[in-house]
Amino acid sequence: MKWVAAPSLTLAFVLELYRKYARDLERVRAHQRRLHARRGDVHAEQWAAYRMLAATLGALGLPAHWKRRLKPQLDDLEAEITYLLVRELRPRTAAEIGADRGWSTTWILQALRDNGAGKLTSYDLRDYCTRAVPADLAAGRWTFVAGDATRLVDPMVVGIDFLFIDAAHTADFARWYLEHVLPALRPGTPVAIHDIFPPPDKLERWGESGVVREWLTTRGVPHLTVAPTAAPEAHQRLLALKNELGLARPIQWTQANPMVFLRAP
Repeated sequence: MKWVAAPSLTLAFVLELYRKYARDLERVRAHQRRLHARRGDVHAEQWAAYRMLAATLGALGLPAHWKRRLKPQLDDLEAEITYLLVRELRPRTAAEIGADRGWSTTWILQALRDNGAGKLTSYDLRDYCTRAVPADLAAGRWTFVAGDATRLVDPMVVGIDFLFIDAAHTADFARWYLEHVLPALRPGTPVAIHDIFPPPDKLERWGESGVVREWLTTRGVPHLTVAPTAAPEAHQRLLALKNELGLARPIQWTQANPMVFLRAP
């Protein structure tokens, strides 16, 4: 299968993809909603007190059953755009740094399945995602590698056609992938990085988001975000289109949209 070089990742391009794959996306959204209902805490997650409790107990490794639960980190727009880019760009080899509980993993695998080709390798310190990703999605297209991605950079970057990053949100981690991973990718490789344009109360000047935003600005790297605080017009246009296409019903509670999409320089 021939790899398709990524066109400019613009709002117009994403709007076009929503229209092109509207019915496929409708089906996948329904599947993800059922998956979240079966393997997530879909009703409890809407309450802030539950989310705080879950975060505290999760940090302590308790209770054990939460390690088998899907925990959506991406909001609907981010997940859908990730799915649409993988559908359109048809990567042969995708990599995910930071799988956590497997929500982003399932969206990428849905797209690879619908493409009928392509494989994903996910890297994480913990194997929680292996207990949450359905076997039928994983079979023949997914490999999980436990360990520190910063020690796996050489084999990881070879041949990657799509890179997804959502792991440690520290300045050092951001500098690592900006200095060692992205330069090793083929120019034009699509890259998605989470938590770069979060709400103002979570925006960190010296953490990962600050380092990446400074890099984007100083390097003049074209990029796309639909974060409501950073790109409110883009955010509203996407929501309006989703409503027009019958895709407005939320899948899960979070609607922060802090991801950035770009092409490797």
